[in-house]
Amino acid sequence: MHDLLGASIWVFLGLTVILFGAAAWMMGQALALTWRSSWHLVPYAALLAASDRFLNFSLFGEALLSVTPFFVVWGVLTAIAMFGFRATRAGQMAAQYPWLFERTGPLSWRAKS
Repeated sequence: MHDLLGASIWVFLGLTVILFGAAAWMMGQALALTWRSSWHLVPYAALLAASDRFLNFSLFGEALLSVTPFFVVWGVLTAIAMFGFRATRAGQMAAQYPWLFERTGPLSWRAKS
C-alpha cells in the first residue's frame, strides 16, 4: 500500500484527502462559478498533486519523483474536484435558469417539461 500511495495510509488520508481534497473541492467550485468547462480541472489537479507530493517529500521524507503515487494522488484530487464542480454547476443551472432547469439531485439537473 505504501508503494501505491507513496506514504502511510494516515498521511495519505490527512494530507491528500482532507487538506488537498478540500483545496480540490474549492478549485472545482471556483471553476464552476466562473463558468469554465470541466477539462480545466485536469491541469489544475496536476498542480495540486505536485504540491501534495512535495509536501510528502519535505515533511515526511517520502520519494519526490515517484510516478505511481503522483498519478494516484492526481486521480483522487481530480475526482474530488469533479464532485465539487458538478455540485456547484447543478446549483448554478437551477438558480440561473429556473424557467429551464430544475435540480434533480446533488450532482444533476434536468430540463423542465
